[in-house]
Amino acid sequence: MKNLLTWHFWFNLSPDPLMPIIQKSFIALFFTLVIFTIIIAILKKKGGIYRGFLKRLYNFGLGNSILALLFIFLNYEMIPFFSARFWLGLWFLTMVIWLFSVLKNLKKIGSSKKQLEQERELKKYLP
Repeated sequence: MKNLLTWHFWFNLSPDPLMPIIQKSFIALFFTLVIFTIIIAILKKKGGIYRGFLKRLYNFGLGNSILALLFIFLNYEMIPFFSARFWLGLWFLTMVIWLFSVLKNLKKIGSSKKQLEQERELKKYLP
């Protein structure tokens, strides 16, 4: 843990391989993202008002599962520049930002759902 907060750990261009428990957790994260993506792909086909949200969530899961597999491979092969730790930090930061933008879109869907219900209510009384 003491090594985690140093510049040398994050910006070393030829880092040591990940510890086995960390590598296993990345593999578990990869499989979790793949299962999540498959579930979202099935839900996406049903359609409805949440179809755009599910499409964005599917893209999030697919893109990050591909990146997770790439990081696992690069770390396993110990490729000097591409297995540097700052790529992992950058990846987690972009995951958070991407997920925040996807969830922000979900908030807009709630307001459009209310507007759609109001239009249905109005059309019910029109000839």
